[in-house]
Amino acid sequence: MGVLTFESARSEFAALADTTFLDAACVSLVPKRAGDAIRAFLTRAEQCRARSATANHIEMDEQRAAARPRAARLVNANDDEIALVESTTAGIALAAEGIAMKAGDRVLLSDLEFMQVAVPWCQLRERRGIEIDVVPHRDGGFEASDVAARIGPRTKVVCVSSVQWSNGFRCDLDGISRVCRDHGVWLVVDAVQQLGAFPIDVKKTPIDVLVCGGHKWLNAPFGAGFLYVRREAMAKLSPPLAGYLSLETPDGGWGHYFQTPTITPVRSYDFVDTARRFEIGGTANYPGAIGLAASLAMITELGVDRIAEHITKLTDRLLSGLRTLRVEIVTPLDPARRSGIVTFSVGSAEENVALMNQLLDRRILTSVRYTSGVGGLRVSCHFFNDARDIDVLLDALESRAR
Repeated sequence: MGVLTFESARSEFAALADTTFLDAACVSLVPKRAGDAIRAFLTRAEQCRARSATANHIEMDEQRAAARPRAARLVNANDDEIALVESTTAGIALAAEGIAMKAGDRVLLSDLEFMQVAVPWCQLRERRGIEIDVVPHRDGGFEASDVAARIGPRTKVVCVSSVQWSNGFRCDLDGISRVCRDHGVWLVVDAVQQLGAFPIDVKKTPIDVLVCGGHKWLNAPFGAGFLYVRREAMAKLSPPLAGYLSLETPDGGWGHYFQTPTITPVRSYDFVDTARRFEIGGTANYPGAIGLAASLAMITELGVDRIAEHITKLTDRLLSGLRTLRVEIVTPLDPARRSGIVTFSVGSAEENVALMNQLLDRRILTSVRYTSGVGGLRVSCHFFNDARDIDVLLDALESRAR
């Protein structure tokens, strides 16, 4: 097998044969290898070629578990700091429920956030009486100093997306991490719009909880993502009500345990002392996790730094072309604050939606997204894109402008 290149990786995405796909920030494409892994799993489920159904189940558990070390490698974490969750939503909810907070404690959010970053904390505001403070954006972004200025004595949590969904603003995660460490505040990060495109190293940038769904830049199917919990924070985060797979594996394994006459359900249980305790603990989305493992392996093979460099070249090309057209570039232009998302506007929201529909008619897939007045037509450039995709989009925009 040869070295995986961006061109050979592109060949794994069937949709690209007749579609200019520039919308990874919405729902991305699944590579052939992930689809093949899922199909092989379903064949196993259909045929049960293992010696027994129990053995088949155990082998399926091992296939699902392969996603954990691959996710750990992606963020430079330890394997035991990774839990498999169904979505970013599930992970943020786990953090919100697991962090000890009482009436009057405060959470700090940006006004650029996707609603799901805020929803669990809004629920806790109603149920527990916590308070939410908001960092207002400045020209579509904010700095670590803006976060620091709004931290007070009752602030317990800063919850932030590392990349904002509407305009691609990439925050100063290193600076925000330092602010949270200095103030003894939890840092919860939604990395769904960054990981798979731009790296995060949790050893260099301490984060208490990081969540990433798989269906965007990780190119995994729906219902598969991961949760990172910093080992030092793990004991302070209350786990959810547990399933039996959150227990320590008994001597001889579960197959032997279930064959033991003396077992009884009402007893003391020993739970795992790893991030796995935050998983559902029962029958989870096995096909999704297996597809996630395959997609993560592809990202690792390409290399996270190479992917970031490739995406930056594409967004540079796009921004250069946009500057020649009569559009407003909404995305911050500072390279340190950019991501795989480039957002621009041709006028009102209605005009941007009309343009999006014109592009869709030509099988050029983009989105229109707004929050707190920030947004426009959003273009997402990923590793499976190339310069031809950018030129197709720019040609379509130029022909519209004539």
